[in-house]
Amino acid sequence: MGSFSIWHWVIVLVIVMLVFGTKKLGNIGSDLGKAVKGFKDGVKGSEEDKGGAPSQVTDKATIDVEAREKSKS
Repeated sequence: MGSFSIWHWVIVLVIVMLVFGTKKLGNIGSDLGKAVKGFKDGVKGSEEDKGGAPSQVTDKATIDVEAREKSKS
């Protein structure tokens, strides 16, 4: 009762395919793959930022400036 045979897993797989359908399972797998790839790219990007490498600017219209307070003298 502790372990399942290969036939148990085949029956479970067939039931899952009947409930969800092959198209939906394919979409879930594709979405999962994109999520993993995005996570890896995000981790890789944060490691590059820590290394001191300048980040690429995608929006050329944005200007980075420092705000200074006016002193009342």
